[in-house]
Amino acid sequence: MNCIAIIPARMGSSRFPGKPLADIHGVPMVGHVAFRTAMCETLSSTWIATCDQVVMDYAAAAGLGAVMTADTHVRCTTRTAEAMLTIEKLTGRRADVVVMVQGDEPMVTPAMIDAALAPMLADPSVNVVNLMADLATEEEFEDPNEVKVVVDRNGDALYFSREPIPSRRKGTPHVPMKKQVCIIPFRRDYLLRFNEMEESPLEIIESVDMMRILEHGEKVRMVPVSERTLSVDTEGDLARVRIMMRDDALRGRYTK
Repeated sequence: MNCIAIIPARMGSSRFPGKPLADIHGVPMVGHVAFRTAMCETLSSTWIATCDQVVMDYAAAAGLGAVMTADTHVRCTTRTAEAMLTIEKLTGRRADVVVMVQGDEPMVTPAMIDAALAPMLADPSVNVVNLMADLATEEEFEDPNEVKVVVDRNGDALYFSREPIPSRRKGTPHVPMKKQVCIIPFRRDYLLRFNEMEESPLEIIESVDMMRILEHGEKVRMVPVSERTLSVDTEGDLARVRIMMRDDALRGRYTK
């Protein structure tokens, strides 16, 4: 099976301009994501998808695969789909599964990607998978930059929100505090179909793409992972990630 990873990255983030090239221990953030993703042996190849020449230049200098995309994309999924079609033309191989790894997940591990792929490789009816991890603190649970998720008994998502869900306000002292981790495998044709679906009201309200799938009556399989991760949405997140990655074991395999 031809499983490829695509890392959408753009310099024009409204919350953190220039984020892909933010330095973490001597390596730009998007470099950490790409090097670590490429360590997953289940993947055939790993690519950065960007609309910024400066990111393309970094990728070329670092020996990382990259493709240029249009600068009109609003969603990571449409940038990923454009990149996938370009990569298929470049390589002459049709993708079976595309793993979209957000460019602001510098603590991704090969094991996390394997965990995300496992349900899809085992069950042909699974079209899209998300990872989820425990939120460590109530502060993170309240943080609107962290996308929270609740699941059903089969491990499929019931709802995604930037608000804290489930509620802690009804006298229950302990509730599951789970966050979405943006390592998202799609089956090739499902990614294209997803982008053709009409944007849904709750997707817009929550600003969470996966809500489109749920609102169209379809499933998102969730897979729990135990690794401690932090997506970088702000300068404060960047400072925290630098501390968290100070003694990171994987980092020694691609940095001095």
